[in-house]
Amino acid sequence: MTIARSAALIGGGAALALAVSGCASAVQVRQVAQQAAAAFESSPVGYASLNGGTTGGAGGTTVTVTGATDFVRYATASGRYVIRVNGTVRLSGMQKVASDKTIIGVGTAGRITGGGLNLSGVRNVVIRNLAFSGSSDDAINVERSTNVWIDHNDLTDAYDGLIDIKRGSDYITVSWNHAFGHDKTFLLGHSDDNGAEDRGHLRVTYVHNWFDRTNQRHPRVRFGNPVHVLNNYFYGIGSYGVASTENAGVYVERNYFENTSKPTVTQTGDSASGNIKLLNNHLVNSGAPASRNSTLVAPIPYSYTPDGAPDVKSIVTAGAGVGKI
Repeated sequence: MTIARSAALIGGGAALALAVSGCASAVQVRQVAQQAAAAFESSPVGYASLNGGTTGGAGGTTVTVTGATDFVRYATASGRYVIRVNGTVRLSGMQKVASDKTIIGVGTAGRITGGGLNLSGVRNVVIRNLAFSGSSDDAINVERSTNVWIDHNDLTDAYDGLIDIKRGSDYITVSWNHAFGHDKTFLLGHSDDNGAEDRGHLRVTYVHNWFDRTNQRHPRVRFGNPVHVLNNYFYGIGSYGVASTENAGVYVERNYFENTSKPTVTQTGDSASGNIKLLNNHLVNSGAPASRNSTLVAPIPYSYTPDGAPDVKSIVTAGAGVGKI
């Protein structure tokens, strides 16, 4: 996903590299530009940019926390806060996060362990640049919430899911995260019998995430339409990549699948089938992705500039996870 200012930020550096080496190709320069652009995205692409946008605590008070006591104090406070996490925050259970918050790690020092973050009935929350591990439940749970941006995090070793989005949540972007060594990765939709709450919602963009030797749910979708799975890198996936169920509509576009026997499936568990539209995905030592009823997948309602699928591996591995913003 390129952004307009990337050329201004690195154009001179790219030109210098060409002059010095005399052998850099135009393709290599473009890849460098795209990789650098990843580190400078300061606002979400995709769904979290709609419905008034997602700014978190921008414009409010900025605080730096080093432990759980201050973290809980500011995460649950009313008003706008940018909460900079500089150290390991050890939580007990699922910690509530109030509306209008940005929670962002400092460098590579921000860590959440022991518990997870619970966004329930809130709006306008940004979670960036944090390493999540060892949660006793989910790493991040989002329910009945709108305008959430989850970006540039490392996630592993939760008791249940890494990022669960459910119960009518909407206008969410999940981008540039590195999920690794885990079973239940990204769930979208609470259960098969929750359609009354979820239909017409669960609009999520998954872009530039790195699914690294994870097993399932990348994402596992119920009801949402359209869900956009764009420019992600799937490596060594155990069970399946993307699942669409319960008549969901998922647009799987320009992803890079490597060592993944089932890139996409249209049914899993006891759920009814869903619909998948495929476009220009890149397959390396992987099976054929499944599609179903592509005309029933609704159009993507925002503009975007995709990366070419063959470039996605290098772009995502260079830009995903903590320490890149």
